[in-house]
Amino acid sequence: MALVKYNNNSISAVTSTALSSGNLVPIKTLTASSSSTLSFVHGSSDVVLDGTYPIYMFKFINIHPSGAGSEFQVNFSTDSGSNYNVTKTTTAFYSYHAEDNSATTLTYNSSEDLAQSTAFQNLTVASQIGIDNDESASGQMYLFNPSSTTFVKHFMSETNYASNDTPPFSMNCYIAGYGNTTSSINAVRFQLDTNNIQSGTIKLYGIKDS
Repeated sequence: MALVKYNNNSISAVTSTALSSGNLVPIKTLTASSSSTLSFVHGSSDVVLDGTYPIYMFKFINIHPSGAGSEFQVNFSTDSGSNYNVTKTTTAFYSYHAEDNSATTLTYNSSEDLAQSTAFQNLTVASQIGIDNDESASGQMYLFNPSSTTFVKHFMSETNYASNDTPPFSMNCYIAGYGNTTSSINAVRFQLDTNNIQSGTIKLYGIKDS
């Protein structure tokens, strides 16, 4: 096999490395600026949310509310964002640890789950997101096979945040469930139940078949 040598000129002339991007494909980034909602709608603003990928992943990074008393929420649409009201059945549990080590827990939270409800699902549960300048919520959510017309639409999320308590708690929340529809889900909306998202980023990725 011949040995190929490159000099500085040949390397600087390279315009494409043709390297594989792997199984995680960046699709869209939304950045909040006192935003009431952040929505990903298939076919709008370069968003892909269809049968292109079997799994979609949303990353939420430093979601910071504009005021006290906020829970971070999600809902789904089957009509390209005209309505976010997919019927859902979910389950919720959380753990926490107080900043001063005064309290800990791991518990199921029946008040935060949904049973055949079209309401927005809270992704932060049991306590609101902190509003100090250094407090926020971060996490991820997976949505499985949203374009299926055979199966319901499963999703799972994990979120960690500094709570609006004294002392603050490190809250770790787990939500899982399904949108009980065989229609394609083609839009996802994130919001706070009260206040705007003052700052923060949500990234959408597609995950290829392995």
